[in-house]
Amino acid sequence: MMREETVFGPIHSRRLGRSLGINLLPTKGKICNFDCIYCECGWNRDGRGDTVLPTAAKVRNDLENKLIELMLEGTPIDSITFSGDGEPTLNPEFPRIIEDTIFLRDAYYPKAKVSVLSNATRVHIPAVFDALRKVDNPILKIDAPTDDLVARINQPAPGYQLSRVIEALEGFGGNFVLQTMFLKSPDFDSSSPEVLDGWMAIVRHLKPREVMVYTLDRPTPAQGLQAFTVEEMRSLVRPLLDEGFHIDIKGKE
Repeated sequence: MMREETVFGPIHSRRLGRSLGINLLPTKGKICNFDCIYCECGWNRDGRGDTVLPTAAKVRNDLENKLIELMLEGTPIDSITFSGDGEPTLNPEFPRIIEDTIFLRDAYYPKAKVSVLSNATRVHIPAVFDALRKVDNPILKIDAPTDDLVARINQPAPGYQLSRVIEALEGFGGNFVLQTMFLKSPDFDSSSPEVLDGWMAIVRHLKPREVMVYTLDRPTPAQGLQAFTVEEMRSLVRPLLDEGFHIDIKGKE
């Protein structure tokens, strides 16, 4: 599902409410340093028809025009959300765009949150880290507790190190949202002890203010993937719930 516009929506998000989306990547392509087996945007190889990234000036102009339009219509917005077709922090002007977005949010929709959905691969870069620290909801992904398991599910670009991601996330002091996909594939099962125990150890170490646990909701590029129900996921994360972690669970009822 490719976004045809730089600013799109608002759409109803099962996690963020009425969400106005911002896509910092090509409008007719996909650029990501993950190639997740479950990505609703498909494989990276199928999204190479467009490689043009929107500039900070275009994003600011498109966003301001959309906010004015929505404000005049009386349309409410809960979140201005950076998602799009791939990893938003790959846009080289990401830090500047965050500054502009916060300024426009404050001017037109001061009650709305600014949210960023990121795979956390670039959090160790100081400018990206600083930008993510400024937003209300830095929603940062860890799907598996070892490099080998990340390779199976996220298929990251060369150079990925989970230890580097965890070290960078420590800098948030817990003031971030950890997002994790729970799924089963022919060679990966989020509910297996090797995955679940290691992942819970990371959660306990980082102490995020919230954990978003979700499962498959749309068609996936890889075959043979299975979703979990809400009850199954609640049972899997029960130890963390009992320890007082705030966990938002989304999935099939």
